[in-house]
Amino acid sequence: MDNSVLSTDPEANNPTSNSKSRGNWVTFPFITGTMIGLTLAGVGYLSNIIVYLIQEFHFQSISAAQLSNIIIGGNNVFPLVGAILADSFFGNFSVLTITSCVSFLGLVLLVLTALLQPLRPPPCLTESSLCKSASYFQYTVLYGSLILTSIGFGGSRYTLATMGANQFNKSEDQTTFFNSFFFTLYSSSVIAATAIVFIQEDVSWAVGFGVCVAANFIGLVIFLVGKQFYKRGDKPEGSPFTGLARVVVATVKKRHVELSSRCEDYYCEKDEKVLDIAGSLTKSFRFLNRAAIKTEGDIKPDGSIAKPWRICSVQQVEDFKTLITIFPIWSSNILVAIPIAVQLSLTVLQALAMDRHLGKHFQIPAGSISVLVLITNSITVPLIDRIFNPCWRLITRKYPTPFQIVGVGHGMNVISMVISALVESQRLKLTDGQMSVTWLFPQLILVGIGEAFHFPGQVSLYYKEFPVSFRSTGTAIISFIIGVSFYLSTGLIAVVEKVTNWLPDNINEGRVDNVYWVMVGLGVINFVYYLICAHLYTYQNVEVEQ
Repeated sequence: MDNSVLSTDPEANNPTSNSKSRGNWVTFPFITGTMIGLTLAGVGYLSNIIVYLIQEFHFQSISAAQLSNIIIGGNNVFPLVGAILADSFFGNFSVLTITSCVSFLGLVLLVLTALLQPLRPPPCLTESSLCKSASYFQYTVLYGSLILTSIGFGGSRYTLATMGANQFNKSEDQTTFFNSFFFTLYSSSVIAATAIVFIQEDVSWAVGFGVCVAANFIGLVIFLVGKQFYKRGDKPEGSPFTGLARVVVATVKKRHVELSSRCEDYYCEKDEKVLDIAGSLTKSFRFLNRAAIKTEGDIKPDGSIAKPWRICSVQQVEDFKTLITIFPIWSSNILVAIPIAVQLSLTVLQALAMDRHLGKHFQIPAGSISVLVLITNSITVPLIDRIFNPCWRLITRKYPTPFQIVGVGHGMNVISMVISALVESQRLKLTDGQMSVTWLFPQLILVGIGEAFHFPGQVSLYYKEFPVSFRSTGTAIISFIIGVSFYLSTGLIAVVEKVTNWLPDNINEGRVDNVYWVMVGLGVINFVYYLICAHLYTYQNVEVEQ
């Protein structure tokens, strides 16, 4: 951001202080170190949670997969809550500190469920399929730990991304930061989903979860150590959503007021630039312009607003329009994330029913199978900037637009679902786990490539396109859509279980391939919807090469 970004620290707002030295790349090691610690902790416990629930709490496989989707959904819904709190009331630094402490407490509880036998049900008898269910108290501790971790990791992840981008003034530096941020995210996730999962399965669950606790603590310490170097951003001045509500109310109240083409008839706050109303404000959603028209009694003699629910500034109206125009684009993520959520949970169950041996002595943990997605992410993200974009420009003489990059990701996900359906059809023809788990690799690689295109690209796009007062919300909104999609995928699986016989507890007796074909159909419909939305959208702040 530019000079409008001021630190919430009083010293930083003092013109005589050294606030200009804050921010920029000196903060990058602290932001990155925090990201590594929190990612190792969050992904480390979540990657193998399905197996933990099945083995230690005696969940049925489909039930464990559904609970896993709910947890992942929470991890992606709570970033929006954290972003709103950061934008509206507390700022990024405070929200990050609090949520990191919450995730730490949640992991401590999870460690206790693995360490203390009274906090989990007794093991199943070796020669019996009868297993005692967990008690109400045991479920309370388990679910409490999972809720706290979801709130903590969800609230910190994208708030950290926004805070990191806020350290830079130049757009190209912000883009570089986002690419580095997601490379760090994916690389750390690979380590967590392999090394920590290996510890959980080959050493003990308690030690594995203990490593997650340590990583969370170290990440929090690194973040606090860098406090003196951070540029905090604008001091929150209340919820920006109140301004949006005022636009709606003021528009309704002035629905009979005639529109004007004169700039002086519209209200601009003192720190706003006077806009060319006839040229910019009236181009889209003209009816909303009434909210900024000055009428008798709206403005005090000193130029301030007398009736805040009857008049808004031009900037507030424009912010509302921006959110309306971008809504269809980020809504298209729902039917991208639902198939991915379904695939990731079902892939673990498929892996459990397949031959997971690589050689005679090594067996891939089922919970680590999705690490291939993260590995592919880590490799693909830097290749997009260094290979894909230059090659695209060499062929078309233009750099790819953000929507073109995201569109490639959408297409890759549809292809991945097709391959998933074909592989599962072949697996069902074999019995007794004769099919190697390596047959799942192509679909996971394609999902990883697709995510590398559409996920970081959209976060960066929304950060730039959303109004300044909504920047934390903008980076978190994609995560919120993913979270909602995981919840919808849980509901979808429940519906499929109820109306079909495709998903029995033993998937060898089901038709998971039919589920994937349904995902293919949803993906194709969504891809067409996305292309239409992208074609109709006009960029607000992103410069596109002509």
